[in-house]
Amino acid sequence: MILIILGAPGSGKGTISGALSEKYNIPTISTGDILRKEVKEKTNLGLKVKEIMEVGKLVPDEIMNEILRNRLKQDDCRNGFILDGFPRTINQAKELEKIFKDLNFKLNLVINLIVSDELIIKRLTNRRICKKCGKIYNLLFSPPKKEGVCDVCNGELFQREDDNEFVIRNRLKVYRKDTEPLIDYYSKKGVLKNLNAEEGIDSVLKNCLDGNFKIN
Repeated sequence: MILIILGAPGSGKGTISGALSEKYNIPTISTGDILRKEVKEKTNLGLKVKEIMEVGKLVPDEIMNEILRNRLKQDDCRNGFILDGFPRTINQAKELEKIFKDLNFKLNLVINLIVSDELIIKRLTNRRICKKCGKIYNLLFSPPKKEGVCDVCNGELFQREDDNEFVIRNRLKVYRKDTEPLIDYYSKKGVLKNLNAEEGIDSVLKNCLDGNFKIN
């Protein structure tokens, strides 16, 4: 089973992907996580990516395509996977089709998460992440029991550098221009399902996990 999760930054792609990954026992592949790992380790690629990400721009296709192709060749992808944050452009989608053809993969479903810009800004500016275990909190909707401390491992919570309103609004502009056309692209291929992701996360997950979205 191969799924793609579409949606603007802050629409809940990571949360939905994680739940579906657990249900179907397939890995979630987040290109954003892969890139942030490169940045954290200060690799040559990471240093280039850091400058791009800090102003909310998209990483060049040639970098993303190379990273993704290498990841999909790993053994844990043989029975399927979920793509979170890729593709982000029509060109990436077309390149992804080539990668799938080369690796003998078939796309089953694209879930498009719909959320208003203002709610996205609220979500992201209040997002906090545990430095130790990576658990995500939201100061408005799902705050930790103790301020600045993870409920699970007592790790320190931090705010990502790109989770500020200026960068978020720029990321949304980039999304509308470059990524939103994918909705029509996959709709015409008959694999797109839209989902209102403004409801509480429990409701959104229920819609997915109850099988309201048929897997081809």
